[in-house]
Amino acid sequence: MDYKVFDRARRNASPLELDLVESFAQGRISRRNFVKRGTLIGLSVPLMGSIIAACGSDETPASGSTATTAASAGSTATTVATGGSTAGSTATTAGAGAAGGIIRLTSQSPSGPLDPVTMVDLGSYGIIAQCFEYLCTLGEGGDIGPGLAESWSPNDDGSVWTFKLRSGVKWQDGADFVADDVVATMKRLVVNGNSDLTGVIDETSAVATDPLTVTFTLLSANGLFPYLVSLYNSQSAITPTTYETGTTLDATPNGTGPFKLVKYDSATGATFEKNPDWWGGAVSLDGSQWLFSDSQATQVQGLQSGAADAIVQFSVLGGDAIFNDPSLKVLSSRTATHREIWMRCDEGQFVDKAVRQAIALCLDRQLMVDNLFNGQADLGNDHPIAPVYPFFDDSIPQRKRDIEKAKQLLADAGATGLKATLNAPDLQEIKDLAQLVQSNCAEAGIELTLNIEGTDTFYEKWCLTYPCAGGAEFGIVDYGHRATPDTYLNAAFKTGGQWNASQYSSTEFDDAFGEYQKALDVDGHKAACKKIETVLNEDVPAAIPYFYNYLSAHTDQFQGIRVSALGQIFLDQATKTK
Repeated sequence: MDYKVFDRARRNASPLELDLVESFAQGRISRRNFVKRGTLIGLSVPLMGSIIAACGSDETPASGSTATTAASAGSTATTVATGGSTAGSTATTAGAGAAGGIIRLTSQSPSGPLDPVTMVDLGSYGIIAQCFEYLCTLGEGGDIGPGLAESWSPNDDGSVWTFKLRSGVKWQDGADFVADDVVATMKRLVVNGNSDLTGVIDETSAVATDPLTVTFTLLSANGLFPYLVSLYNSQSAITPTTYETGTTLDATPNGTGPFKLVKYDSATGATFEKNPDWWGGAVSLDGSQWLFSDSQATQVQGLQSGAADAIVQFSVLGGDAIFNDPSLKVLSSRTATHREIWMRCDEGQFVDKAVRQAIALCLDRQLMVDNLFNGQADLGNDHPIAPVYPFFDDSIPQRKRDIEKAKQLLADAGATGLKATLNAPDLQEIKDLAQLVQSNCAEAGIELTLNIEGTDTFYEKWCLTYPCAGGAEFGIVDYGHRATPDTYLNAAFKTGGQWNASQYSSTEFDDAFGEYQKALDVDGHKAACKKIETVLNEDVPAAIPYFYNYLSAHTDQFQGIRVSALGQIFLDQATKTK
């Protein structure tokens, strides 16, 4: 190590920056993770380069994106944002093609109104992302990068973050994009509570320091704040000051993004045309046409028949035709995407955690990974800290199937012969998962009745009102990938969480989550996550059997398509090749 250069490089570093530098120098994080986290906290490229040089790192940098043909399905493309993890989740193809053309995409239907603030499903996320943008958007290698914000930086302890906005950005209605738009958006998010920002900021936290600068004074320090105002917190899409909660994109089309919504039918699809005044420059495609269906078979057939050029997401189960078609390119990514099998902890048959533990012990997780995903998934351990995260602690023993122990727990709880209804949406592999849960639990004498319904009605079974209340006592809900686990922890498990279908309340968990939020260094996040994993694995407010690879695909007639593993597909760099 060149100590002279290293000392000079770190001399003017803030405490937050210094911790990162020391972690890298001591070998606690990889070069790749150092660059990602350095970008997150605003380290300059020259400074990071000098530190890497001083430490003599010879680690191979993250490779660029490589699309795969369907015939070689399963190979991954690029690394995605996972709070600094090297294992990743989004994919992209690259290259230059001819200008013009319309791309036709098939996707799941939005489950509700196109309100950027209140949306809760991946179908809506994909549509909104065509028009509205984020302070931090999809960056190189799938991590976050500059979006409507050109740069950002924290103060010494990570409690204040300053974002510099792009100049010359126009709303599609002709108005200037300014800091007041960001402030108004943040206030709406705080009031509604439907985002990762609950408990992080309040209505007064975001201030327009000048027309192109927004300063966030957080309720407590948070070293991962930029992720919370990025595409990975889907509801944080920036909307104009004229928008209010309840304003929908289809009723009031607007945005700063590369495409304009020109037609929308919640039952059939949407049509977009390119925005000639987009700040990012000329978009190659003329527009896109979206075809909605909640049937994966219909979507796959549409792609194969030539009725569609791309599928936003598909599952291994039922996706064989895509894998076996050499004219299709599969984008495969390791992610934190998962299913939560929630159990109400406040009332009903699952109040006793012994019953919840029994359900978890019935699950044949490896069978699920093999049968539903052909091995393209990680085992889950009943907490949402996925192996893809750098904070994941693998010292927590993996829960294994044990029918006899499940029977004993049920007997001890006086729940032998348990009967319940398992609610689930007819979405991707979830119906098949529900059937496996049913058969797994039957071996322990648990009789489950399945209630499978469309996404247009299912989410009322999950949460009748928000913050989540009035939902069913038992069900399966889908959670898309997030770059950090904040959404899962804050919304699904924190006391009073917006999406806390389990009605789970634990002081021990809340305290551990508070430690996680306040942590400013890698070791602090890891220590907090170990506590979180331990508590949730013991209490089992939700069983989480796996984290599966996100799959998207398109024909070889297009390239430059990027996906976020959260239902968002980015077409600003896409071109038609044939």
